[in-house]
Amino acid sequence: MAYYNPEPPYQHGEQLKVGILLANLGTPDAPTAKALRPYLRQFLSDTRIVEIPRIIWWCILNCIILVIRPKKSAEKYASVWTQEGSPLMVHAKKQTTLLRGFLGQKIKSPFAVELGMSYGNPSMQSAIDKLKAQHCDRILVFPLYPQYAASSTASALDAVWRTLLKTRNMPAIRTIKHYHDHPAYIAALAQSVRDHWRINGGKPDKLVMSFHGVPKAHLMNGDPYHCECHKTGRLLAEALELHQDEYLIAFQSRFGKQEWLKPYLANALETLGKAKTRRIDVICPGFSSDCLESLEEIAIEGKHIFQSNGGGEYHYIPALNENDAWIHAMTDIALENLQGWVSTEWDSTEAKKEAELTKLRAQSLGRL
Repeated sequence: MAYYNPEPPYQHGEQLKVGILLANLGTPDAPTAKALRPYLRQFLSDTRIVEIPRIIWWCILNCIILVIRPKKSAEKYASVWTQEGSPLMVHAKKQTTLLRGFLGQKIKSPFAVELGMSYGNPSMQSAIDKLKAQHCDRILVFPLYPQYAASSTASALDAVWRTLLKTRNMPAIRTIKHYHDHPAYIAALAQSVRDHWRINGGKPDKLVMSFHGVPKAHLMNGDPYHCECHKTGRLLAEALELHQDEYLIAFQSRFGKQEWLKPYLANALETLGKAKTRRIDVICPGFSSDCLESLEEIAIEGKHIFQSNGGGEYHYIPALNENDAWIHAMTDIALENLQGWVSTEWDSTEAKKEAELTKLRAQSLGRL
């Protein structure tokens, strides 16, 4: 059995390209317990996600979680599943197509854009295989996580490195660590909120910015995620000209018994409800695409918690998804990280001439 994955066919003179790999978390193939079980096994087996000692966690995962959770998770996925499929997958594919088009208006040199997931399909390996099949010898890895966390951005990069460990002809790699404070990203968020306010009668009593939670131990051990979330929140509030008492930063999706980043969103919503707050709007700035967490946990469960405790109007502001301002921001971020790799002056005629010369030189040396 070969150690390395097979390389795609190559001939001297073929035009090389730059690849952009959009990396996201992933999603099950269907909203069923059968589809959830292998997805959850892969996701929860990652040491970036769960840092409990392996022997202990193996028993918990295989004897409890994978027995109970797939059915419950499948029911939640079914509540947000669309005719096109998983919301995260639908939006991520559209983002891939739109970014390809927007970049095509900015640069002339050859490039390709593919989508890869840390867990599930399309896998990171399949995305890299597609880029290599298109003769990409340089790849920019663009995680769709604005704020860096070891459990999100780093896990996506791990999936890339695992593929490259089995790659004989490795491409040059650049990675984007974060863009939590990038002006174009903040502007896209602010425009999304303003558009929502224009349609829904202006500002709420409180804008709640909810980020995915991580264990507090991650922060204490050096993960910058907490700080980056707060910076995003502060910059968004400044862009919207909000006073400190007009917005709140909280963290969602707590799992297990250990302490996570606070304040917990559920507790914050309960408190706001009991205070008889007339209206709150909730946005999840850490999600580039709507998914199970935003559509079920925030839009549905969050609303129930708030209103069952006496709160008034509750609005969920959708993720950036295919918002034009966000695709423009993605384009700007990609171009900043592609400097020296792509060109606006590329000449296809000259490139074809150079490719033909390369082919002739190879023929003269007997390499074809």
